[in-house]
Amino acid sequence: MTIRTMGFCVVAFWLSTGWVGAQRAEPIQPISPATIDDPRMMELGKKLYFDPRLSRSGFISCNSCHNLSMGGSDNLKTSIGHNWQKGPINAPTVLNSSMSVAQFWDGRARDLREQAGGPIANPGEMAFTHELAVEVIASIPQYVQEFETVFGTPTVDIDKITSAIAAFEETLVTPNSRFDKWLSGDSAALTPTEVQGYEVFKTSGCVVCHNGPAAGGTSFRKMGVVEPYRTDNPAEGRVAVTGRDADRFNFKVPTMRNVELTYPYFHDGAADTLAQAVDVMGRVQLGRRFSEDDNAKIVAFLKTLTGDQPTFPLPLLPPSSDKTPRPNPFAPTSTR
Repeated sequence: MTIRTMGFCVVAFWLSTGWVGAQRAEPIQPISPATIDDPRMMELGKKLYFDPRLSRSGFISCNSCHNLSMGGSDNLKTSIGHNWQKGPINAPTVLNSSMSVAQFWDGRARDLREQAGGPIANPGEMAFTHELAVEVIASIPQYVQEFETVFGTPTVDIDKITSAIAAFEETLVTPNSRFDKWLSGDSAALTPTEVQGYEVFKTSGCVVCHNGPAAGGTSFRKMGVVEPYRTDNPAEGRVAVTGRDADRFNFKVPTMRNVELTYPYFHDGAADTLAQAVDVMGRVQLGRRFSEDDNAKIVAFLKTLTGDQPTFPLPLLPPSSDKTPRPNPFAPTSTR
């Protein structure tokens, strides 16, 4: 076979399968696989992410509200905290959160490291203090050894704990969705209905907020641009951080990646289904009333944004020592 003939065969194969290899120029870009700069730091962070001993009850871990078996969320309207306290807001997914402009709905944490320390000391969440969390981790010999390996010193402090957790969370990206494959040139990756749904999503203006690799997460927007959004949730949005009244009811735009897994939707968890969420967003943000057919097409497109979920053996947590403070699941938050 001549080189020319071989080249023709390759091109013919690409065309027959729909894979043409040219990345499409779209407002949403493919997600790249995670790169791990420090595997030991990441492994330590993975253990801490799953370790409930960072909570007063010894029962709640990071994974409790950001369950990696459930799209990095908990599928509850609002999360359950210490002593079965009702959380004030819907738990956003941890997946692809490293791509966000800031953390939490109101952006009060600058990065994943700062975010990781918040729930530990929040009396309505893990209900511990940073000092007590450090005391527990420092009492566990295997953890002390790992901290020395990773940081060069056996000293445990909250900055090292949160830095390790953040290093693990940075690996929680979800590449290789069907939409990513379509973006990369595989025309057969999406059905005609899904492509039509993306076109409606684009032409309706959804991509003004939901763009970039995470399809969101990079800006703060007012909830209820065209018509007021009605909710009994007390969250005020970005104003709680900036103090500027112009930021009232401005929330971080959520990522649309893996959105079929992260129900219910919005900061108050008021939309149980994607169809409901699309209907509400069309009305209050865009001033559009999507037809039933267009709504279904957008939902079909959104489901193509589910990528490869994190998969790894569950970490074996190091055992407590005789000196490790024991958890008290029913303690009031004011005492241990």
